[in-house]
Amino acid sequence: MNLFAIAVLELLAMWVLWLYPFARKRFTGPKRQSEVMAHSGDWGLALETAGIFFAWLWLPNTSVPGPARMVASMVLGPVAAVFGWLAVRHLGKQLRILAGLYADHELIRTGPYAIVRHPVYASLFMMMLATGLLFARWPLLLLSIALYIAGTEIRIHAEEGLLRARFGEQFDEYRRRVPAYLPFLR
Repeated sequence: MNLFAIAVLELLAMWVLWLYPFARKRFTGPKRQSEVMAHSGDWGLALETAGIFFAWLWLPNTSVPGPARMVASMVLGPVAAVFGWLAVRHLGKQLRILAGLYADHELIRTGPYAIVRHPVYASLFMMMLATGLLFARWPLLLLSIALYIAGTEIRIHAEEGLLRARFGEQFDEYRRRVPAYLPFLR
């Protein structure tokens, strides 16, 4: 088996691992009612999804990526899956797909939430990059990155508006101290 085939199998396994906690949440446990929602974040989800789609787009007659891109993909995938799982674990019962708060919502600042305020988005960004490095040509990968970042910025704006309204100065202090989803960038 060649390196590309191994990289593809690993990437598929990492996507399954990354998606598992979200699927489990969706199909198990009691359904909780949101106290407040920010539907403006739904557009961000659509843009993120488009970005991920373009990262998967393998064009006919596209050559296999070089070894550096394959190895980078093979490193990013497992890091993303672990980071995503840790984020879900620390978020616990507050895990949700769309922007909203539950009545008993808490401001999580432990684990990966001490590194970035939105580790799920960071881990999904890494998964998208791992995918794009393996499949997409550079122009499509750059488009994927742009769409994903635009969508994530929309979602973060929606979510953080809710968190600021609920937690006030406590959230503002957290926001000043911890970057959003890309480490070292506020």
